[in-house]
Amino acid sequence: MTAESSSPGPTPAPTGTRTGTVTTAVPARLDRLPWSRWHWMIVIGLGTVWILDGLEVTIVGNVAGRIAEEGSGLDISSAQVTGLAAALYVAGACSGALFFGWLTDRYGRKKLFMLTLAVYLAATALTALSFETWWFFLFRFLTGFGIGGEYAAINSAIDELIPSRYRGRVDLIINGSYWLGAIGGALLSIVMLDTDIFPKDLGWRLSFAMGVVLGLVILLVRRHVPESPRWQFIHGQGEKADTLVSSVERDIEKEKGEQLPPPTGEITIHQRKSIGFGLIAKTVFSRYPRRAVLGLSLFIGQAFLYNAITFGFGTILITFFDVPTGSTGYYFAVIAAGNFCGPLLLGTLFDTVGRRIMISGTYLLSGILLFGTAYLFDQGSLTATTMTACWCVVLFFASAGASSAYLTVSEVFPMETRAMAIAFFYALGTAAGGISGPLLFANLTESGVVGDTVLAFQIGAGLMCAAGLVAAFLAVKAERRALEDIAEPLSTVRADSADA
Repeated sequence: MTAESSSPGPTPAPTGTRTGTVTTAVPARLDRLPWSRWHWMIVIGLGTVWILDGLEVTIVGNVAGRIAEEGSGLDISSAQVTGLAAALYVAGACSGALFFGWLTDRYGRKKLFMLTLAVYLAATALTALSFETWWFFLFRFLTGFGIGGEYAAINSAIDELIPSRYRGRVDLIINGSYWLGAIGGALLSIVMLDTDIFPKDLGWRLSFAMGVVLGLVILLVRRHVPESPRWQFIHGQGEKADTLVSSVERDIEKEKGEQLPPPTGEITIHQRKSIGFGLIAKTVFSRYPRRAVLGLSLFIGQAFLYNAITFGFGTILITFFDVPTGSTGYYFAVIAAGNFCGPLLLGTLFDTVGRRIMISGTYLLSGILLFGTAYLFDQGSLTATTMTACWCVVLFFASAGASSAYLTVSEVFPMETRAMAIAFFYALGTAAGGISGPLLFANLTESGVVGDTVLAFQIGAGLMCAAGLVAAFLAVKAERRALEDIAEPLSTVRADSADA
């Protein structure tokens, strides 16, 4: 194999001669790029998928009451929709993350983020056609399977393509865009649940069908998103990586009307086709044990808060505040807006103030505010409107914190393990909070006993505070640093760095 080195400028020439290795400046060249139309294409093509996830989860939460009604076309209870079906969706997401995460590190980002979206589209379409309860459960699992794969493939690709000085805010806003989908799902459910417009057995089906339409649009845009050059040069495709980055540099120079500054720094690595799972596990847990604890803590905290409680927010409104089934979407749209505003307005601070302060701060503050909300609810001091306002404030900070969990595990481990690390921590943390949570809290929030719902709030708040304390001590100062500086690739010729 012929090795190559990338010299400064938009069209560097191969100069390496060592067989089996490649010396390249591709990471430095990507990180020094100014923001451009090319970056917007990546954000739109990859990042908008979280809108689909938000649409899915919110629609299920808001149509649960309608699907459980006689005449919906399914013999299913509201608790089964928000409990068992939600748990199956998350179980599918965990399984999909692990399965597709391994494939993403082995076969590349682009192949997998096309495949996972196709799986999601097919499963969602078949959910809309549910004629029996078992069919609905099966395709909720498979929809989650596709979405889980998206988390691994998309987050790894985004972090490897976005310049380091923008990585934090872009990652947070993209993950926070889930809540734009939640807003759309909430408002869409209002229309679809209106029996003056659609029959009981049709409106909820059309809600799922809208997700398919949006997914097809995203699929068309995604075709133009390239493979990660970072993945290419490690997996024996150095020339392709060099050609791709050179093309991007020329386009950006033309767009900006000025020459790019020379990149600073090169990296020499042994190229390899694949990385064994044993090496990945050893790297994550033996070489970076504190980062492993950090990632697990962040994911468990946010998974309990979101998957365990917000799945049942509509049920809480109906049970305790007598909000009509068709009106819960208005309230959910408000808290969804608060969720999106958090990463949007706080995202820049993760790149300037720093990861440690912002991650620990958002987790701790959201947990403390949720404890306060639980107290007010227990005292009977809240109405449907004030409860929604409290949740809106809590989730403003919690959303930024939850998004930073994905950012953290995607940037603090070596490049060869990135997709699998995202998949592992997402799966383990979400399994703890996202599978057991809905099953446990569906009964708590539906019991009609105030104390049960207060307990659900307190569990979520306590885990968020615990994760915030872990982050205060273990969070990595990754702001504005190249991924290769945060965690040296395993394929580096001198891979002898230790966990910082």
